[in-house]
Amino acid sequence: VRAFVAAHKPAFKLAQELALIFIVYTVFCRTFEAGTEAPAQDIVIMVALQGVLLVAFKAVVWVLLGLLFPFSPRLLFTGFFFGVHKTVAMGVPLLHAVYEGNPLLGMYAVPLLVWHPMQLLLGSAAAPALRR
Repeated sequence: VRAFVAAHKPAFKLAQELALIFIVYTVFCRTFEAGTEAPAQDIVIMVALQGVLLVAFKAVVWVLLGLLFPFSPRLLFTGFFFGVHKTVAMGVPLLHAVYEGNPLLGMYAVPLLVWHPMQLLLGSAAAPALRR
């Protein structure tokens, strides 16, 4: 089995990414098909607030890990990238399990669907500076 997985690793990676895209697509479709009571202004405020919270949480993790592990830059960098990491692949199925049948399920998923790409963007932007 291990040899098969190793030989087909790119195919498994692609399948994983396509499954994630499908999950995100279906959650968005459900959200907007059922309609939403939230005006666009509230969604923009939520996105902005999540951006501020993500930067603040990453700063807190950076400071705390810097105090706890002052001589371990690898732990500091790992904590910066994974200390507040949330994944769509784990969060969306969990939301579906908890709120199954709730008409607002899509709205509950929007913060997670925004948080995940923000993590990727912030991490990509910070990586060159942290590399030095």
